[in-house]
Amino acid sequence: MIDVRPFASLGGANHGWLDAKHHFSFANYYDPKRESWGKLRVWNDDTIAPNTGFPPHPHRDMEIITYVREGAITHQDNLGNLGRTEAGDVQVMSAGTGIQHAEYNKEDVTTRIFQIWIQPNRTGEKPSWGARPFPKGERSGRFVTLASGFANDDDALPIRTDARVLGATLKAGETAVYPLGKARRGYLVPATGAVEIDGQRVNARDGAAISDEETLTVTALEDSEIVLVDAA
Repeated sequence: MIDVRPFASLGGANHGWLDAKHHFSFANYYDPKRESWGKLRVWNDDTIAPNTGFPPHPHRDMEIITYVREGAITHQDNLGNLGRTEAGDVQVMSAGTGIQHAEYNKEDVTTRIFQIWIQPNRTGEKPSWGARPFPKGERSGRFVTLASGFANDDDALPIRTDARVLGATLKAGETAVYPLGKARRGYLVPATGAVEIDGQRVNARDGAAISDEETLTVTALEDSEIVLVDAA
């Protein structure tokens, strides 16, 4: 089953420095039909103005994955971590027992990110942060695991949950296949372009909530950059 959620139907708020769109209930946006998708709790599509950002604030007991679509984001936290994550790259923050962090766009251009929150399998562990580049050429024509809670995904950033975050870049006409499994849930968003899944078109920044699909087959209608979450 594929439930396409058009970008125009998303909740959100424009704060001037931040234009946020919410795929799921978040902050002042509430939709009882869009509270979560399995363990996937938040998927925010954030546009951050130059030289602005999120000031220090706390989190706990959540896996927070940031996929940078344009520009760059600079992270700093009370553990002493400091890092800059550029477009196409990924950072992961395991909030654990508690962490205070800030995320700033220190660039002179607009930064656009997907901010994804997934509920952890376990709590009571120390918080952590990490980031790494994922060159788009390495995921050309196929899905590559960016973050994972599974032990065999050695090249991915670790998360403390039974889930994967994957990325793919497809040329128009290319198809990528992912073995989702009927017991799993997928949520797919094209960062750019447009794709087709089971005969349904999913445009840039639309969401596709996927369930009861043994194999996920995605065909690019245009050159596309795709992010997929596979969650329990």
